[in-house]
Amino acid sequence: MNAPRKVKICGINSPASFDAVVESGADYLGFVFFPASPRYVTPGEAAALSARHPGGPQRVGLFVNPRLDEIDEILNEVSLDILQLHVPPEAIPTFRNRFGRPVWRALGVATAADFPSPIELSDGYVIEAKPPANATRPGGNAVQADWNLLSHYHSPKLWLLAGGLTPTNVATALTQTAAPAADVSSGVETSPGLKSPGLIRQFVAAVRGVGK
Repeated sequence: MNAPRKVKICGINSPASFDAVVESGADYLGFVFFPASPRYVTPGEAAALSARHPGGPQRVGLFVNPRLDEIDEILNEVSLDILQLHVPPEAIPTFRNRFGRPVWRALGVATAADFPSPIELSDGYVIEAKPPANATRPGGNAVQADWNLLSHYHSPKLWLLAGGLTPTNVATALTQTAAPAADVSSGVETSPGLKSPGLIRQFVAAVRGVGK
């Protein structure tokens, strides 16, 4: 039997979605601190949601080209276990050293040349397709990655496959790419930013079923 795949539900912004992530047994729960996203939450909103259940999934904060003081201010209000950053790879050590938390770099790939360097100091990666030309966000655009391409990516670090995943295709995606984890946001929504508790539970169950 293969090692169980891990699962992250990102863009949590309501009590119903938060409770569904906790109850489903997901490994990671993501808060989006990027105002251009329909899943954006303020630090206070994230703190109030997180207080609903002190344990459970690790809390991941998603940031796009953040300032150090911006993250400082957010961490003063809500505890985060992991930082997920859209930043250049050379910026990662600064954030790791400043905040003493694991840092995942989020990136889009179109060819093998886009794969992370093995000497990069990120603790993990969230990998999806490159954003469309007209995108207003660097990620989270529901564009399916090239699973065949990513089947050739191998890393000793944790990496999460993202982009265009749903409860119905995630098992195929993980099997084809051999990714150790999956990250979903729009694939468990009924409209942008509105999570479905039922779809969250279905997604987690689909990931858990891979390799059994």
